[in-house]
Amino acid sequence: MDSHIFLLLTLYILLILSISNASTISNQKIQESFPICVAKQSKTLIPQNSTTTNNNFFTTKSPSYTTIFESTAQNLRCSSPSMPKPILIFTPLSESHVQAAVVCARALGNIQLRLRSGGHDYEGISYTSQLLKSQSPPFVLIDLRNLRTVNVSIPENAAWAQAGATIGELYYRISQKSRTHGFPAGICTGLGVGGHITGGGYGALMRKYGLGADNVIDARIVDAKGNILDRKTMGEDLFWAIRGGGGGSFGIILAWKVRLVKVPLIVTVFTVSKTVDQQDRQGGNKILEKWQKVADKIDENLFIRVIIQPTNADNNTRSIQTIYSALFLGGAKKLLETTNAGFPELGLTKDDCVEMSWIESVLYSVGYPRNTSPAVLLQVGPSPFRNYFKAKSDFFKQPIPENGLNGLWKIFLEEESPIMIWTPYGGIMSRIQETETPFPHRNGFVFMAQYLTTWRSDNASVRSERYGWMRRLYGYMGGYASKFPREAYVNYRDVELGMNRGRLGNTSFVDGQKWGVKYFKGNFKRLARVKSSVDPDNFFWHEQSIPVLPLGMS
Repeated sequence: MDSHIFLLLTLYILLILSISNASTISNQKIQESFPICVAKQSKTLIPQNSTTTNNNFFTTKSPSYTTIFESTAQNLRCSSPSMPKPILIFTPLSESHVQAAVVCARALGNIQLRLRSGGHDYEGISYTSQLLKSQSPPFVLIDLRNLRTVNVSIPENAAWAQAGATIGELYYRISQKSRTHGFPAGICTGLGVGGHITGGGYGALMRKYGLGADNVIDARIVDAKGNILDRKTMGEDLFWAIRGGGGGSFGIILAWKVRLVKVPLIVTVFTVSKTVDQQDRQGGNKILEKWQKVADKIDENLFIRVIIQPTNADNNTRSIQTIYSALFLGGAKKLLETTNAGFPELGLTKDDCVEMSWIESVLYSVGYPRNTSPAVLLQVGPSPFRNYFKAKSDFFKQPIPENGLNGLWKIFLEEESPIMIWTPYGGIMSRIQETETPFPHRNGFVFMAQYLTTWRSDNASVRSERYGWMRRLYGYMGGYASKFPREAYVNYRDVELGMNRGRLGNTSFVDGQKWGVKYFKGNFKRLARVKSSVDPDNFFWHEQSIPVLPLGMS
């Protein structure tokens, strides 16, 4: 549709509705008017559109509201009664429905939208509000679960994946077309494609092929005016910003066109566990110390991450278990040659190595039993890993020495159910410039650490204890993590780093820098510049959305 005609239609709707401010419209009025407006606007955009929206709106009184709301919510603390929730959930069936939702949200007085493509959201800001209920404006959740088509073209070496599809669905569809193609994205297959790639999207192929965002070649997005744009029409600045600049700041991702990568017919996986106990703490530490020295320098076809958690030793005392979980793009013989040369301390043997196809390695990494059909990746439902949890992240440029590890273990064992995941960098990640996409954590990094603590019930005192422990751990690790800034991964959002306190007139660029430079380093200001250009009214807002530049700053 011609942009001038579209603008006239939008202005016409604004005039008809005659509402100028969100504060003047009640929750009930939004629940009544928004669906009507979306239905009418969808037909205006595409008169021949046969899809309806009648059964795709859910108010807080709808029988299916809670089921829909909780369906992809992984962090149960974001579902607690104290969290502000959407007054309306909309599950669009077509791209025109998403366009209409943006137009109608503006027409009805700048109703706030929250955008969810999968729900693997550590702070839940894609479907809840982190503000107090008394401070949180009403908002509508746009849940893209129905937009999940994946079209793979092996001749083109590419695939289009709609935002509501999971990473697992994308992997499966690729594997159905080719045994020698894959895509470098997350290990957790339930991740929504839309949000995952907006933050970068790393996984077991990252050292060989980079991030998911590094392998995006086109996109479709609904902007703040309700226009659908592709790479050509959005321009290279916006295309740069959406590939790693975080979700929910610039528009609504409808689909990504991604570049496929080559994988061998046979890959090799292994999982080797080591215990760091009182009797052999030095030995266990030495292996982990060596991993830190070689993980980013070893053959880029080899990805070894370390999962660290408590375990019970033979004498029933708590110990530290380090689990070395790996993917090698090649056969077991070559893998053993590689580890024997670069990481002999691990003691890898032929019996530890399992050869399989790439798609089978995806299932292996998630924890499915051997011989599970890859079709399991098409199953859509609540995450099996749902829990109450708090997480933080760090990036490391230098190995943590043995005395540092011993101090870490002391704090780590204070907690009931902690876990750390250390992800190696190096390979192609060191050769991509940190300004190539908004994701800046590239050359010079040895590994990224993710810290998590979980609990079983929504108890205020338990939550306070877990948060307190996490802050102690994070404070301790600050002595070894990157500095100036201390960096963090945007897909592991942490609102304790700082928040935008208001959408209209109160979002401070200075406040945004508190968390923005941790996620994006020097790219933060460029992201704010793009934001100011494409969404100067700050329509797409959440507690850590990219802010608009102050007047006079460029």
